[in-house]
Amino acid sequence: MFQDLYQWMVSWSESPYADPALFVLAFAESSVFPIPPDVLLMALVLGNPSWGLYYAAIATAGSVLGGTFGYLIGWGGGKPLLLRLIGQDRVSKVHDTFERYEGWAILIAGLTPVPYKVFTIGAGAFYVNFRVFVLASLISRGARFFLVAGTLQLLGPWVKEVLEQYFNLFTIALVACIVLGYWIVKRQTKKALSPSASPTSE
Repeated sequence: MFQDLYQWMVSWSESPYADPALFVLAFAESSVFPIPPDVLLMALVLGNPSWGLYYAAIATAGSVLGGTFGYLIGWGGGKPLLLRLIGQDRVSKVHDTFERYEGWAILIAGLTPVPYKVFTIGAGAFYVNFRVFVLASLISRGARFFLVAGTLQLLGPWVKEVLEQYFNLFTIALVACIVLGYWIVKRQTKKALSPSASPTSE
């Protein structure tokens, strides 16, 4: 089934409605659709490399708006839906992740192969700050799609196979860097605010 969906998405790259199709698929993937829009994005960029950044912008806009729709689904009663989709244990883990990281959870989910829809619906269900949610979605989804489009523009068709095969590893490495940076900043902030770091009064 997923292979058929994959081929169906690629077929849109030859359609005169490819641009709106990319927007709609990116929108749907952030709330209901199972296949990421990177598939169609790569096909479009390879077919017209000079328009790569334009296609990335379309995918980003569709994904962020779709994420907002997912947020509204969650806000309007997403916990029962999440329970049906992923079960109680995973819902608890998503909840704990939002409790600890809030916007960082969206930032990481938007970059990785983790189903983004789970976090968009979860963000609404667990009342994550909406502005934080939108900003994190814009940064993470934009970084992902512009990275894919820019890489294809610079390196050409041969890199498509590499991206498809190792995309998970690339994103995991990128997320590891983000988490490491977050940990370093948090540690330095905590150290700076600790009583031992404050100057002693004379």
